[in-house]
Amino acid sequence: MAKHRISRIAEEIKREVAQMIRDEIKDPRITGLISVTQVEVTNDLSIAKIYISLLGDEEKRKSCLQGLEKACGYIRTELAKRLKLRYTPELVFKMDESIEYGAKISKILAEVNKTGGDLNSDV
Repeated sequence: MAKHRISRIAEEIKREVAQMIRDEIKDPRITGLISVTQVEVTNDLSIAKIYISLLGDEEKRKSCLQGLEKACGYIRTELAKRLKLRYTPELVFKMDESIEYGAKISKILAEVNKTGGDLNSDV
């Protein structure tokens, strides 16, 4: 299957799932600023890994992920109606840690710049 088609399907899944999370899912565990950052679809369209980003502590992330896994059947059914694919991929939700990692790196770089870039100052 063409890579271009798979990437288009991944982008459509990303757009539709983000819209469903924002507007349609009413689970109280799914609150706050939730972003769908990336969707990876296997070549045979059997599995779609959906990476989400959520601001908050670890407990809030776990409960949000549980809420999304609980709503997985509804989301998959709605995707089948909207995308008109022969087979709708199985959805797997994962946390995307890249935003927190980037913030950590930015903080370290800011500290290095504040000290004047001299890492060996105490040697």
